[in-house]
Amino acid sequence: MSDAPKRRSDRPVGLIGFGAFGQLIAKHLRAYFPVLAFDIAPDAARADALGATIVSFEVAAACPIVILAVPVSEMRGVAARLAPLLKPDALVLDVGSVKVEPVTIMREILPDHVEIVATHPLLGPMSARQGIRGARIAICPVRGRHARVAAFCRRLGLDVIVTTPEQHDRDAAEVQGLTHLVASLLTKMDLHPTRLTTKSFELMMSAVDMVRNDAPEVRRAILAANPYAGDVLRRFKSLTSSLDDPPQ
Repeated sequence: MSDAPKRRSDRPVGLIGFGAFGQLIAKHLRAYFPVLAFDIAPDAARADALGATIVSFEVAAACPIVILAVPVSEMRGVAARLAPLLKPDALVLDVGSVKVEPVTIMREILPDHVEIVATHPLLGPMSARQGIRGARIAICPVRGRHARVAAFCRRLGLDVIVTTPEQHDRDAAEVQGLTHLVASLLTKMDLHPTRLTTKSFELMMSAVDMVRNDAPEVRRAILAANPYAGDVLRRFKSLTSSLDDPPQ
């Protein structure tokens, strides 16, 4: 969080989706905005602990700022439900791990009278346990003033990267796609190292631990919904299968 004095707005943020990542958002926004959260399986006790308020979909959708923290697979249905409820000049953001598909959906379905900024915070509940200062966030301008979103993210201490949905997904296919693929393989190997470990091995397993408990829908988005992930994963599998067999 920023060391600058916090000035709390009286304009609420509507948070649609209050899973692990939605809760992380609420934790870091509560000092700046009232957070009104909707979820299909609401956890009022958890919301209260994070300073958020559980509300109906309609109430969250009517806020001047609406954040969509939902799986990519649910984006079209959520956007269709959201569209007629949005107020003029509302700002809509998503926080998904891929950007081409959500941006296409939001452009197609959300009304012209709202602003749209696509974002991808490059962090998660595990990596953010010690705070978010210094973490990166990708911002993709879609419609309206993305600069104010970038300025607020910098206020939170985030390193802002402005990019396009296409370039984001190309980069993420390599960075996140390979990370989750390798993490999945090492998790399935069920390794049980002894005391004879190396620093490099420990760092590798630490990276695996950061993503091994990600929700299945996050992994599906990274490995399946990213239009560029397939090429990267095929190249990885081709290269690994071409390695020489170990000496007998």
